[in-house]
Amino acid sequence: MDSAVLSALSAVLGSIVGGSASIASAWFSQTTLGRRESVRSEIQKREALYGEFISECSKLIIDALDHTLEKPETLVRVYALENRIRLGSSDLVVAAAAQVIKRILELYFGPNVTTAELRTLRVDTSSDPLKEFSDACRNELSALRW
Repeated sequence: MDSAVLSALSAVLGSIVGGSASIASAWFSQTTLGRRESVRSEIQKREALYGEFISECSKLIIDALDHTLEKPETLVRVYALENRIRLGSSDLVVAAAAQVIKRILELYFGPNVTTAELRTLRVDTSSDPLKEFSDACRNELSALRW
């Protein structure tokens, strides 16, 4: 084989290999970046949804301490949020959300809390009805980040 042909063939093959490596590297980078952005977007969406659920449940818990459930439509928003959570969250988060709503209903149908009882509830943080839900959400969001 002529050395000029061999040299030209080597140059062409080197260019093909180098170009292929550049294309593969760019494709891999874009795929990874796209996946990372998708995960970041999902985390932000879930954080907003979980925060909304916690906020709504907090209002209902405080209301349930000294009121009975006079209007069932009071719970419409929290049930809607629970079902939005059910669409894309893990089973642990869904179960924890259901437990929070169950606890709210127990508070509404139980006896009203007096000011003295409220003082002891404030001191006893182990009875936080949202703790299990918050912990499940934190674990799920942490797992999504990795």
